[in-house]
Amino acid sequence: MSEAGVKAPATFDTSRLTLYQPTIGDAQAIFDRYASDAEVTRFLSWPRHQSIDDTRLFLDISASQWQEWPAGPYLMRSRSDGRLLGGTGLQFETSTRAITGYVLAKDVWGLGYATEALEAMVDLARRIGVRRLAASCHPQHRASWHVLEKCGFVRDAAASEQVAFPNLEPGRLVDVLRYVREFAKPEGR
Repeated sequence: MSEAGVKAPATFDTSRLTLYQPTIGDAQAIFDRYASDAEVTRFLSWPRHQSIDDTRLFLDISASQWQEWPAGPYLMRSRSDGRLLGGTGLQFETSTRAITGYVLAKDVWGLGYATEALEAMVDLARRIGVRRLAASCHPQHRASWHVLEKCGFVRDAAASEQVAFPNLEPGRLVDVLRYVREFAKPEGR
């Protein structure tokens, strides 16, 4: 639970998105829309899903995160047509430190959904008592770091982190770009 004991909503809306806690019923759509797509998963730190069982494992992990922490992964659907667009969420290191990111199906790249989802995660993190929100990206993934910077994240040049990108070169560690957003402790806490 967060410092303030606040649990994130399982579902909420932004102007164009419905963000919601994934369920096992989402497995096929996740697999088909983005998790099995080699181009979509290219710059991600998790391996492309080879089978629906990989997606079910993700959903089991997601449920555990939601049980242990104030939030976890969210899926994004279009409010206009209900189509699954991708995923985002918060992964907690402590009750006041979390990591965020996003993944979108290829057919909705460049339409502003990443920015909208990331802004929603920033707002949510602040509301549930997160004090430091971080995100990492591959140095060649220019579109991703542009979105992070547009949403007020600052590159943490002092942070040195190496991450494997299993969909690029399995086993090879790459220096990633680390971004952070810091939030002031709310008054009265």
